[in-house]
Amino acid sequence: MKKGLLLFVMVLFVLDVWGQTDTNVVEIQNDTSSVEKQGKKDIVKKGISFGPLPVVAYDQDKGFQFGGLLNLFDYGDGSHYPNPRQQWYIEVSAYTKGTQQYFLTYDAKHLIPGVRMSLASTFVFDKAMDFYGYNGYQSIYQHDSVNYWKNQEDKTGMPSEYMTAFYRLKRLAFTTKADFVGNIWKKKLFWQASYYFSWYRYSEIDTANINKGKKEAEQFLGQTLYEKYLDWGIIPKEEKDGGFTSALRLGLMYDTRDFEAAPSRGIWAEGHITLAPHFLGTTHSYSRYMLIFRHYVPVVKERLVFAYRLNYQGSIGNYLPYYIMPAFSTIGREFDRDGIGGYRTVRGVMRDRIQGLDVGFLNAELRWKFVRFHLWKQNIYLGLNAFFDGGMVTRNYDLSYRGDENNLAMKQEYEKYINTTKLDKFHAAAGGGFRIVINQNFIIAVDYAVPLDKQDGKGSLYINTGYLF
Repeated sequence: MKKGLLLFVMVLFVLDVWGQTDTNVVEIQNDTSSVEKQGKKDIVKKGISFGPLPVVAYDQDKGFQFGGLLNLFDYGDGSHYPNPRQQWYIEVSAYTKGTQQYFLTYDAKHLIPGVRMSLASTFVFDKAMDFYGYNGYQSIYQHDSVNYWKNQEDKTGMPSEYMTAFYRLKRLAFTTKADFVGNIWKKKLFWQASYYFSWYRYSEIDTANINKGKKEAEQFLGQTLYEKYLDWGIIPKEEKDGGFTSALRLGLMYDTRDFEAAPSRGIWAEGHITLAPHFLGTTHSYSRYMLIFRHYVPVVKERLVFAYRLNYQGSIGNYLPYYIMPAFSTIGREFDRDGIGGYRTVRGVMRDRIQGLDVGFLNAELRWKFVRFHLWKQNIYLGLNAFFDGGMVTRNYDLSYRGDENNLAMKQEYEKYINTTKLDKFHAAAGGGFRIVINQNFIIAVDYAVPLDKQDGKGSLYINTGYLF
C-alpha cells in the first residue's frame, strides 16, 4: 500500500511540474493514428520540456530509492516529436540498502552536423553490493538456509554464511564516456566510436556499521564470500583493489525504430568492441565485445507490441579483470549498467548473479497501451506488459582453487561453495508490469518478476523509469 501511494504521489508531482513548465504546444491536424480515431488529438511538444522531479522508486536488490532528478527535453520546432533534438539527465539519489548514485548525461543530435554525440558520467558508491560468485550455478547460493534464518525471530546460532552480509562487498565506481554515432547508409546503418574511462575500487564491507544496533546473535562476525574468494586465490591479489580502464569502443548500429523511448516497430541492432590496452592508461589490459539485437513487432497497431532483445557480451581471449565482469557495456545516451541479473538486464534474478567471461541473456515482452488521454496539456498513456527474461554464462571464469594447498579446512570450505564439474544452465524469470508514459519519453515503470529457480532469488519488485529496451 505504501509503495502504491508513493508512486501515485510521484505521478501527480510529475504531471503538475511538466504541465507548468511546458506550455509551447500545438495540436496535430493531419494525424491519422488510432489516437485521433478515438477523438483524441495528440499534442506536438515544442521547445524545452523540463522539471525537477522527486526520485521515489524501489528495487528489490537495493531497497527504496529517494532523491531528485532533472530531465530536460528540447523538441525544437516540434518537427521531430516525439524524438527530442537534445536532452539532459541529472540525478542524485540513494537507496535504503546503502547505495548512493550520481548521474549526468547529455545527448545531442544536431550539435555536430551529421553526428550524434552522447556524454555520460556516473559515480556510484555501494556500501553493500551483491556478490554471489562467478559462472552462475557453479557458485552455490544457500537459498533455503538464508531464507530460513531470515524468518526466525531467534537468530541464536545462525552461521555467518546464512546472513545477507555474507554475499556483499563494498565498491566505489566512477565512469565517464563520450560516444559518437554517424550515418553510413540511409540513416539506418551507423558507425559508432567512443572513449570510455572508469575507476573501480573494491573492498570488504564495513562490518562495524552493519552490526551497529543489532543483537549479538544477529551480528555478522565471519568472512564474506568476497574475502573467501581472495583466500582461495580466485581473485588475483594484484586485482584485489580494482583499477582503471581507459578504452576505445568501435562498432556498427542498424536502427529502423519509429521512435526511441517506446518503439512500436523496427529493428535496433548493434555490435561493438572495447579495446583497453595498457598504453591508454588501463591498469589490467583487456578486450571484449558486445552484440545486441532488438526487434519491435506491432501486433495491434498503436496498441499491442511484441518486443524482444538478444544480448551477448564476451571477452576476447581468456582474461578479464574480475572488477570489470559486472559492467554491462553500451554506446549511446544510456550510461553503463551492472549486469547480469537485476532490473536492466534479467528481471527477477538476483543482481549480478550471472557473471563469467562470456554471458548471454534475452528479454521478451508484450506491451499493451490500453488507454490514452490528455492531462494538463500532456500526452499520457497507460500500459501493461507481460515478460520473460533469462540468461546464462557461456564461457567460464577460472574458479580453480589457488589457495593454501596445506590448509585442508580451507579446501573443504571451497568445495562447499563451488562446483566446477557442472555447467551453468539457463537462469529464467517471468513477470508483469505497469507503465505511465508522459509525452512518449518520460516513462514510470513498475515490474514484478519471479525466478524459476530458487537459487536465483525469490521474486523482485522494481519501480523505476523507462522501458527495459
